[in-house]
Amino acid sequence: MADKEIKFNQAMEQLEEIVRQLEQGDVPLEEALTLYQKGMELSKVCHDKLQSAEKQLVTMMQEGKEVPADIEGGNAK
Repeated sequence: MADKEIKFNQAMEQLEEIVRQLEQGDVPLEEALTLYQKGMELSKVCHDKLQSAEKQLVTMMQEGKEVPADIEGGNAK
């Protein structure tokens, strides 16, 4: 599965799990490095998806299009 194909919520869940594992502190060094690297990749995917969504919203607003209620109200899914 390519990281760009992963949905934002899936990436966030995986990232949260990695953080949880690393915060426990009982992960062997080699595994911790692998988890950290995967976490950084997931973080970039999330950041890129958020930037893309922001650009779409700005474009929609500039064009006078209606913004979906679930986004406008802060309940983005």
